[in-house]
Amino acid sequence: MNLITGATGLVGAHVALQLLEQGKPVTAIKRMSSDVSKTKTLFSYYSKNAEALFDQLNWIEADVCDIYSLLDALEGIDTVYHCAGFVSFNAKDRKQMHKINNEGTANLVNACLEKNTRILCHVSSIATLQNPDITKNINESVYWKSSPSASDYAISKYNGEREVWRGIEEGLQAVIVNPGVIIGPGFWHQSSGKIIKNGYKGTSFYTNGSTGIIDAKDVAACMIGLVEKQQFGKRFILTENNYSFKELFSLVQQQFGKKAPSIEAGKWLLKIAQYLDGLRSLFTGTEQVITKETVVAALEKNTFNNQKIKGALQHQFISLSDSVKFACAAYVNDLKR
Repeated sequence: MNLITGATGLVGAHVALQLLEQGKPVTAIKRMSSDVSKTKTLFSYYSKNAEALFDQLNWIEADVCDIYSLLDALEGIDTVYHCAGFVSFNAKDRKQMHKINNEGTANLVNACLEKNTRILCHVSSIATLQNPDITKNINESVYWKSSPSASDYAISKYNGEREVWRGIEEGLQAVIVNPGVIIGPGFWHQSSGKIIKNGYKGTSFYTNGSTGIIDAKDVAACMIGLVEKQQFGKRFILTENNYSFKELFSLVQQQFGKKAPSIEAGKWLLKIAQYLDGLRSLFTGTEQVITKETVVAALEKNTFNNQKIKGALQHQFISLSDSVKFACAAYVNDLKR
């Protein structure tokens, strides 16, 4: 039996769908306040049998921050896909990020060891490959090196990853995946979904950074494939390729029939925007969008090596253009609905 944490999120919902399509039983945990309708909607993007597949999901209430609920949820489970996580680049979310990404992962590892759950596939992030001395051709051997530019999100995910390595040392069969920026349909108010949403509105500005990018469907397929091939005690960078943010924003806006951004937002322009957005947040009481962390991320020029995952699975990745096209079409359809 498979259990998924974070099945109400982008990656977890994709993992659930692919496991169900393969005829495998799936239990998914959710908090009392979770909205499972987004998972059902995501199924509908890919399958004509979305409702029937969704009805096969066995939902149970549990929380990664509550180890006792995890112990109950793991009864009869042999494989866990840990997709739950909290993504934010806002300082006000620091405490919650560490509680979910770090402490929540520690709880899950401990619960797996206690219940003799054999297998864990943990979703980390390329953010844990933080090393200011290495920015080109980053591979799985790159070790964490603290720096003032490290975001709270990166630190929380790195600490969560350390808990999984501890579990491996204690006998857990685990594999870690480090996805890049994940593109996929739905969840328009979260993470990379905002890229699609903002692209629909359009902007003339772009930043000069770059990073690795991957389709959510590919992330799920690689996770399942790595478990099936028992690639335990390892971690894998998951990216289709490396792209500049200008390339990404241009592809999105062109899908919506808008002009590609043409004005570079450099460091000082971003700093001014950060200051003004801070004032807006202060006076309106709404969340600050442009933060110190987002400015750093927008300007970083990192490239990642995906040869290890290609060698392990021979997986054919979805191109960024096809991924963006699919996500943008889903966004338009959602607006019509």
